[in-house]
Amino acid sequence: MKYALVTGGSRGIGKAICIQLAKQGYNILINYASNKSAAEEVKAAVEQEGQAAELLPFNVANREETNQVLGEWKKTNVEKKIEVLVNNAGIKKDNLMMWMKDEEWDDVVDVSLGGFYNVTKSVLQDMVKAKNGRIINVVSLSGLKGLPGQTNYSAAKAAVIGATKALAQEVARRNITVNAVAPGFIKTEMTESIDEKEYKSIIPMRRFGTAEEVAKVVGFLASDASSYITGETISINGGLY
Repeated sequence: MKYALVTGGSRGIGKAICIQLAKQGYNILINYASNKSAAEEVKAAVEQEGQAAELLPFNVANREETNQVLGEWKKTNVEKKIEVLVNNAGIKKDNLMMWMKDEEWDDVVDVSLGGFYNVTKSVLQDMVKAKNGRIINVVSLSGLKGLPGQTNYSAAKAAVIGATKALAQEVARRNITVNAVAPGFIKTEMTESIDEKEYKSIIPMRRFGTAEEVAKVVGFLASDASSYITGETISINGGLY
């Protein structure tokens, strides 16, 4: 009963990842914060692929809630194992640093970086015991390049990239790989406010990417084909660096 847990799995890149991993034979735990109807749609899409799907609503930034929900799931599903963890949950609250509100900094860092810690810490011990696991962190071009107006988002994603490299070294002997994918401009609800015509001129491939293109790389990192890759960050950005 192998499961993949995808945080922020109800929309955009998270939704595409859930469907891709279902195609690869994983049952899916779909985490979401508030949009139950969107999560239900993803559940139906996963089940269409012939895999089981369960909804796990919790706020990844809330450590107590994360531990409670995941602890309860593990207690009532002892025969099921989370073999793949995709830390995808993230939010954007863009602003120039000089005008940034404290909560815009705190909220973005708490979800992306705090969420990575809270969820990974809860899942990691069982992976170590099983001597098997795949942890894949969805970061961003912003965490590698830095983008103006995204000091909070860039800081959070850059921190997760550093954590990816460190954790990969800690758990490699236990047959657990830890990698990251760094999407550039991807067509999702998060980028709806961005004018693609304005930005595609700076992208060598002259277009935004799709959520499915990101999901396929995540699928590769979750598969046996990537068994000797760990501590890496793979950019999916159409050549924009």
